[in-house]
Amino acid sequence: MASSQDAWYLSLLGLAENFRTSSPPNIKLCIQCLQAVFNFKPPPRVEARTHLQLGNILLTHTKNIDLARTHLEQAWLLSQVINAFDDVKFEAASVLAELYEQQAQSSLSKPILRKAIELSQHSVYWHCRLIFQLAQIHASERDYELASSLLGVGVDYAHISNAAYTRVLFLLSRGMLLLIDKKFQEVHPLLNQAGHLVDGWQGSQYQKEYLKVFFLVLQVCHYLMAGQVKSVKPCLKQLQQSIQTIMQPSWPTDESVSGPNVGDMFIWMPKEHLYVLVYLVTVMHSMQAGYMDKAQKYTDKALMQIEKLKIVDNRPILSVFQLMLLEHIIMCRLVMGNKSLALSEISQACGLCQQQPRLLVTHQPQLHTLLGLYAMSMNCMEAAEAQFTAALRTSQERELWTFANLNLAIVYLRAKREQELAALLDRIDPNTLPSHSHSLRAAAFYVQGLQSFFQARYNEAKRYLRETLKMANAEDLNRLTSCSLVLLGHIFLSLGNSRESMNMVTPAMQLASKIPDVHVQLWASAILKDLYRMCGDPVRENEAFQMHCNFSQMLLKDHFQASQMPEHNLTNWTDGSFPMLVGNPPSTSDTLL
Repeated sequence: MASSQDAWYLSLLGLAENFRTSSPPNIKLCIQCLQAVFNFKPPPRVEARTHLQLGNILLTHTKNIDLARTHLEQAWLLSQVINAFDDVKFEAASVLAELYEQQAQSSLSKPILRKAIELSQHSVYWHCRLIFQLAQIHASERDYELASSLLGVGVDYAHISNAAYTRVLFLLSRGMLLLIDKKFQEVHPLLNQAGHLVDGWQGSQYQKEYLKVFFLVLQVCHYLMAGQVKSVKPCLKQLQQSIQTIMQPSWPTDESVSGPNVGDMFIWMPKEHLYVLVYLVTVMHSMQAGYMDKAQKYTDKALMQIEKLKIVDNRPILSVFQLMLLEHIIMCRLVMGNKSLALSEISQACGLCQQQPRLLVTHQPQLHTLLGLYAMSMNCMEAAEAQFTAALRTSQERELWTFANLNLAIVYLRAKREQELAALLDRIDPNTLPSHSHSLRAAAFYVQGLQSFFQARYNEAKRYLRETLKMANAEDLNRLTSCSLVLLGHIFLSLGNSRESMNMVTPAMQLASKIPDVHVQLWASAILKDLYRMCGDPVRENEAFQMHCNFSQMLLKDHFQASQMPEHNLTNWTDGSFPMLVGNPPSTSDTLL
């Protein structure tokens, strides 16, 4: 029979639970009951568990983070020396490490997780969960090598613990980090191994489909990072089919996917988030391939989905998806000649980064690059140069450096700044380009062709542009194809070869209309006007002239509108806080209206 002292604290624990689960919950009384337990000097197990409960409740329901942290620290300290107390011991370690991480104190979270991993080798679920958590911290600090080696330990541990599903999750997570770290030679064998394990999966069909989505996302990203938008199509189609399967109403909850094995109780991300992610990679593909309308359609769908999810549970990953979608749709708007809309969306992206400063750390170079592209489209060449230089200064990404340098080269070409261009040429030479991307190499040949054109070295320009065309056609890079064709058309016109010029400009115009790329349409219509005049065809000449005027007026009107927007001041921002108070991003439904 319990002593009167035991009865007191047991009653208090019962009361606390009653207040917590009542409708509506009475959190204040729940906390008071739990705090009163310590007055009765309960046994270490009860004391540690009560500290953990208080820490969790204070974190979830109050803003008293310091008190929550104190209780969690006590729970971890007390539980470490208690045997057979895994649920409290490792939950305290995990929650406390997560709190330290949120407070930017990873130097405190890492030793706790290392100690907990050491103590949890007998507990498959906790050992795997804590390895994932520590690897995530190292990855967020860009220590990909250490994070990858931890995930490798997880692969082996899950294998010997008969947690086959978690083994593949560890393997795919490792593949994801190798992709982020651009270790492409190491990614190939690992993705092959994971692919064989998924194809030959003998377990639950739900687990197989879930792992397949994770695997296909990595495959698609691998192709897109390499600029191979044609080669990726079969994988992307498979991914879109798999996500439709997972999103069916008959599909079980995320918790059911992991199955009965306690070591397999993990998912990469909830299926609703996977759904948004598949939209995102589809937008990335559409933008790279030059299907702007398609990119717009899927961006609108994805942003509406994110708005719905944020109402229920505003996870940080949703803001990352939202920001990446904005980054891609901004580039599409600029291609389509919608500068004012692009500027409005750049402002939304800046607003997101103001709300979550961590996003600014990871996405500042991309914001500078987008502002550089916008400034170029507005003929603000000094601002464009400042933005691309800021992108180069703040980024560690090789592909982004190359992209920024290629655009800087065009800025210098247009401004006839030959000295600065000469200093840049080694960094954008397609034969020595430090980039894994097929599309960036094709773009580098285009920039060389453009340079030769400006210098009236037409034969050399044709050679470079034919190389661009060959590479662009191989991977369906429609925008590069249309740009190369129209420039070749301009070159043949300059050489007086109207027939060859027409053969280039006509398909360039057709392709530009399909994308649609207003700037190429403007350029092509100007050449067509001259060609029809040379051919003595006044009717078609007039048609081309009217077309040219329409595109020109549309772009000028949008140019004026963008130049009058207060957000245009963002082109002056190269460091520190934004030069104007960027408002909160409007909801997606408002934007669409």
